[in-house]
Amino acid sequence: MTHHRHLLSPLDLRGQRLRNRIVFGAHTNNMAENGLPGARTGAYLLERALGGAAMIVAEPMPVHRTAVLTRGNYRHDSDAVIAPFRAITEPVRDAGAVILQQLYHTGAHGDSDLSFAPHWSPSGHASYHDSDGSHRMTEAEIEEIIEGHVRAALRCQQAGFQGVEVWAAYHSLLDQFWTPWSNTRDDRWGGSLENRTRLSRTIIERIRRACGEDFLIGLAVSTSDAQTVTLSVESLLEITALHDASGHVDYITCGHGGYLDFERLMPTFLYGEKLTAPVTEQMKAVVKHAKIISEAHVRTPENAEAVIAAGQADLVSIVRGQIADPHLARKVAEGRAEDVRGCISCNQMCWGRRSRDYWISCLINPSAGREFEWGGDRFTPAEMPQDVLVVGAGPAGLEAARVAAERGHRVEIVEAGSQIGGQFRLAGMQPRRGQILELFDWYERQFTRLGVTLRLNTFLEADEIAAHPAPVVVLATGSLPDPEAGQRWLPAEPELPGLARGNVWSAEEAMRREARLGETVLLYDEGGSWRGVGTAWTLAERGHRVVLATPDPYVGREITRTSADGPARARLAKLGARMIPEHVIAAWHGDGATLRSLLTGAEDRIEASALVMATTNIAFDPCPETLPGKVLHRIGDCATPRQAPFAFHDGRACGRAL
Repeated sequence: MTHHRHLLSPLDLRGQRLRNRIVFGAHTNNMAENGLPGARTGAYLLERALGGAAMIVAEPMPVHRTAVLTRGNYRHDSDAVIAPFRAITEPVRDAGAVILQQLYHTGAHGDSDLSFAPHWSPSGHASYHDSDGSHRMTEAEIEEIIEGHVRAALRCQQAGFQGVEVWAAYHSLLDQFWTPWSNTRDDRWGGSLENRTRLSRTIIERIRRACGEDFLIGLAVSTSDAQTVTLSVESLLEITALHDASGHVDYITCGHGGYLDFERLMPTFLYGEKLTAPVTEQMKAVVKHAKIISEAHVRTPENAEAVIAAGQADLVSIVRGQIADPHLARKVAEGRAEDVRGCISCNQMCWGRRSRDYWISCLINPSAGREFEWGGDRFTPAEMPQDVLVVGAGPAGLEAARVAAERGHRVEIVEAGSQIGGQFRLAGMQPRRGQILELFDWYERQFTRLGVTLRLNTFLEADEIAAHPAPVVVLATGSLPDPEAGQRWLPAEPELPGLARGNVWSAEEAMRREARLGETVLLYDEGGSWRGVGTAWTLAERGHRVVLATPDPYVGREITRTSADGPARARLAKLGARMIPEHVIAAWHGDGATLRSLLTGAEDRIEASALVMATTNIAFDPCPETLPGKVLHRIGDCATPRQAPFAFHDGRACGRAL
């Protein structure tokens, strides 16, 4: 405990005793069913309470019909949510966590496809969520929004929430009123600071009056320097102090980014950690009543302890870190911080699924969102422990071996290479992606703890697998690059035209430095993922001139869902990479390629010393369909080549089923 004594110290907040300084902050998990919280939502939140989080802020509640933003939003202005929420809040409170709900309205940045309502805003400016405009609110409509917040807060209180968090972050409706650029009103709701903050202050004052002195009220704000028109830190501090002076606000949580720089809002590995700590440190200096929460990339217990110990905040909000490991707080409290599975900041299954309007999950913790079915990352002991052989130590094999061992099976995992991780290790070798390598270190520590036998540099032929004494075999042998380098959008050409001329390499060979690439590299990326984009970035940093061609309309299409595609393209551009979208390779010449436009059919030749192909892999399965006397499971890429989340999912599901 001495390593995290500041983080583990309790804190009193308006009569509520927080057992530590770790908050599971508000985020859209998108798990509502027909607008109501159910078993998926309840088990998801309860798992973090059981995992030791001191305070949980549940998914935002739209306060008005114009605030509906996602398919998974809860019903606005409806008492139907009260009973199902009470069934959730009571177990969370019994598990020792304080639970609140965030109240939100996105203002101009709404979603007409889901709300079928106009976007309401201070001054009728354009939306940064879609291509629509917005409606300048009337005095009566402003009053309607105030009352919507109050009614929502009262329902939260009836549902057993111990407080609410009023959302004014990311250039939401309240932030739009605060910001002179988006609030050009000349009435009592615009102009002076007092006028621009009147809406938020009135909402908070009326919630306090309606819900009483024992009810917690938080305020969510954010900081961004990406645009000159957003609030400066100085202005944000002034607004913070003004709200604190009322004595009604119990805490202020500060996030990063917003609708004008969305890629910073859920920062991926492209950004540094502890992003808001410098600002929250300044906030602490201007408030007299409210506690300050630092959020945005407080990824690890070490980050969190450093922020609290340095006096930069009173609490820390760790969201993705507790999605990746719901028992982060408990493990730290037990002196087992090394057992915390660290978030890899990829956004693929949390924000990536939310951005497609699915319920969220996690690449490295596929139990996220399935807690009500899978019981979280906690496992029931096997009725009859068995000897299990896992062949392949990529993501699927690693997770299958770990989960099987957690359940009491005797596990041996063999890997042909000299290190664990499979092809996902290559992703960890791309710029700024070392968190993936940390994950593999975590697996090795878990194998030591669980008694898993790990054998590296061991390739097993089919007859050796058949002769192994373990009755249960899990094949996780992965996939290999397509030796014919075929292109999906040249379906009539099963093989790359000109493949025999040589100097054609896979992305994996390029990452492993096995490829002799020369000065100018043409990389053809058919997946739009980090396999292609990250390899191009790596090669550019190694000093190659990179030309990245893709059949997609833009580079990084698949990582758009993670909000990382724009920053990735910007980094490639700064490194001098040339990007050519909507083209295929009509022919490779050995020293260059003819590219064909998918729009016009026009062809152009570009010179290149080597061609790197990032196309769909093929499964590598060294075994016959069945092995006599063995129960055989095929998981991960050897079953179907896919992205990493599905390999981890296969491994978790397989380990649970053994």
